[in-house]
Amino acid sequence: MTSTETPLEPRVHVVDDDPAVRDSLSWLFEARGLPVTCWESGESFLEAGGATARGCVLLDVRMVGMSGLEVLDRLEEAGSHVPVIVLTGHGDVPVAVQSLKKGAIDFVEKPFEAEDLVERVQGALALELRRHETASTTRTLERQLATLSPREREVMELMLKGLLNKQIADDLSIAMRTVEVHRARILEKFAVRSAVELAGRLAGLRRDGA
Repeated sequence: MTSTETPLEPRVHVVDDDPAVRDSLSWLFEARGLPVTCWESGESFLEAGGATARGCVLLDVRMVGMSGLEVLDRLEEAGSHVPVIVLTGHGDVPVAVQSLKKGAIDFVEKPFEAEDLVERVQGALALELRRHETASTTRTLERQLATLSPREREVMELMLKGLLNKQIADDLSIAMRTVEVHRARILEKFAVRSAVELAGRLAGLRRDGA
């Protein structure tokens, strides 16, 4: 099946200009219970919103029109996090290496072993789910941070350093009762019960430079 609409549910996106390849891969994944959508060109995939696709992409590197490497460039430019497995022909190792440098997570040489390909695709789908959950958590934390007042932000930073309420009050020259109110509001906004739990929530976000 060739589609003109990129579904938001996680699925396998086959991008290949060879109808026989699309048909065989569609049958292969459907037989394993994996949702699949086939695209006859890189252009059709991207025009339908491929950069926001969920799941993973099986991408042929040599296609009429836009090449697989060009599709990878477009996905990178759009900030896409969808895992891409590149399909290459025999002797295309240099192209495969180049695709990995452009962000593909793996490459498979045609003709491929069906079970090996299914296993790699399942791994890519699991990777995408982890990436999606991480991105969702990050967005939630960023929204919660945006609700903090400047003073709450100052109190939070000192909380994360392990300072007690009295130490925070002295450092900011405010009443300890004021610190207690700010601390309670901060924990409520992040839906956590302690500064330790808050630090754990924010650890990943801080590693990303937020």
